[in-house]
Amino acid sequence: MGGQYVPLSEARVPVLDRGFLFGDSVYEVLPAYRGRPFALREHLARLARNLRELSIANPHTDAQWGEIIARLLRDNGPEAGGSADLLVYLQVTRGAPAVRAHAFPSDTPPTVVGLCNALPIPGEAALRDGVGAITRPDIRWGRCDIKSTALLPNVLVVQAAREHGCNEVILHRDGRVTEGGSSNVFAVLGTSVITPSKTPEILPGITRDLLIELLRANKVPLQERRLTLTELRSAEEIWLTSSTREVLPVTRLDGEPVGSRKPGPLWKKAYALFQERKRRD
Repeated sequence: MGGQYVPLSEARVPVLDRGFLFGDSVYEVLPAYRGRPFALREHLARLARNLRELSIANPHTDAQWGEIIARLLRDNGPEAGGSADLLVYLQVTRGAPAVRAHAFPSDTPPTVVGLCNALPIPGEAALRDGVGAITRPDIRWGRCDIKSTALLPNVLVVQAAREHGCNEVILHRDGRVTEGGSSNVFAVLGTSVITPSKTPEILPGITRDLLIELLRANKVPLQERRLTLTELRSAEEIWLTSSTREVLPVTRLDGEPVGSRKPGPLWKKAYALFQERKRRD
């Protein structure tokens, strides 16, 4: 943070930092397997794009970001007593001006925060039996394609999922599925895999895009299109994708079974393709 690497308990940001006051910041989350960042180029491209969308200066080149991430992985990996597989969190705020005001400050350097945690990938039970999800109306703003830290609506709906004993919430607007509280959504209808098209209403997930690429390369029928809530409820399979969930099967939706109540054959194929890609990256 601020060019210094310190223990998390010693990290500080100013009270007037706009990320703290307004959620005026973006973040990026990327997995690292065995000390190697996964899909690093794609994650850094998304971070740069989100900074441009908010007119926040990118404080580092891709090479400099790579050095920061490498240092975080080294300081938190097995040699430092940490995990082999880590989750890297990066956040860039518009900075800390001298006074609180809604308008952008003119000459305040961005604040950068980076940290690592153990990567919480799904366990054996979740992969064997699938997980539960609930549905809720999508109450978020109109630019969900920006990975902003203004996440209160996500926090509220994800908390509702936890209170129902579920892994995730699947959001919908006007009868169509958008995405999960912190994931993208796929559904199997007949022989085709369907996922909502990219619009400002959903975050362009890195795992989502990678999985689409893998499925198409392996001749699995896939459509990016409007997915209705009615279709989701009748789907043979439902999957969630994200950097932490990877490719996770949903076998219960609003308390009702999905398909056979077990992870389906297309999910097994998608999961295997993703794991193979992980090994190659």
